[in-house]
Amino acid sequence: MKAIVIPEFGDAEVLTLMDVPTPQPGPNELLVNVRATGVNRADILQRRGYYPPPPGESEIMGLEIAGVVEALGSNVEGFQKGDRVFGLVSGGGYAEQALLDYRMAMTIPEPWDFPMASATPEVFFTANETLFTGGNLKEGEAVLIHAGGSGVGTAGTQMAHLMGANVFVTAGSPQKIEQSLKLGSNAGINYKTQDFVEEVKRQTRGQGVHLVLDFVGAAYLNRNLQALQHQGRLALVGLMGGTKAELNLAVVISKRLKLFGFIMRSLPIADKIAIKRRFEEHWFPKLIHGQIRPIIDSVFPLEQAAEAHKYMESNQHFGKIVLTIT
Repeated sequence: MKAIVIPEFGDAEVLTLMDVPTPQPGPNELLVNVRATGVNRADILQRRGYYPPPPGESEIMGLEIAGVVEALGSNVEGFQKGDRVFGLVSGGGYAEQALLDYRMAMTIPEPWDFPMASATPEVFFTANETLFTGGNLKEGEAVLIHAGGSGVGTAGTQMAHLMGANVFVTAGSPQKIEQSLKLGSNAGINYKTQDFVEEVKRQTRGQGVHLVLDFVGAAYLNRNLQALQHQGRLALVGLMGGTKAELNLAVVISKRLKLFGFIMRSLPIADKIAIKRRFEEHWFPKLIHGQIRPIIDSVFPLEQAAEAHKYMESNQHFGKIVLTIT
């Protein structure tokens, strides 16, 4: 089969389409003919050498796939050859065929196409776990979502709005802020021209937000704490702005704040299955009925993976970037 590989770590130009061995499904795995795969920031980190796959997982990039079942392991239940499925994987998505644990697989609803299905698992799983399972966001509370134009940002905005939260987002352009408002955010903050702490305090009459969803990390840490109100929560899901920062513990103690981190790729399979089931229970029906939806910015063919990475790195996109395989 053909797949995008990384002969050496570096810029997007290192990505190479070449023939590799077809993976063989284990007892609990489906072999899927991949039709679409989502592009994520984790892929860029892996390409640069900063985010290796867990031991035993595919070295090929790609964390979410949609396609058609080609073969089944001996323990697989509930699926058969020819089924249209999608799901979260630990690697292998940038290829014509990939392995998917059947316990992580979901049947693609009839109206959906493959790009839509492939754009769903990573962002909606992450948003649910950080905003609700870990962040305990409630109706009437206020949340600040950084990177409002990202895949998780667009998913989280819709989810938080639907359940009755007041949603504030940061983004880098008026166009992204306008698009975010259409998804349900109450206000957008241009992080290039505005101080998000000042804007949050102004919008909340000095109170701050109950929850911050952050992808930046060190560069935003102390300002995120300032933006939180008493007993607020900070969810850390990215480190685009660095990994190390000085932390004013007096602020954490005096405001009784909670900080937690989240990552999925390295979790045990049992934890991933639980994450998937929570998504299925709370949000999959809403996706099927169109109350929320994955936002797809652009679609590239697999052989243009380098161009897709460059586009993501330019930060021009709003929503998901998807690769398709024909």
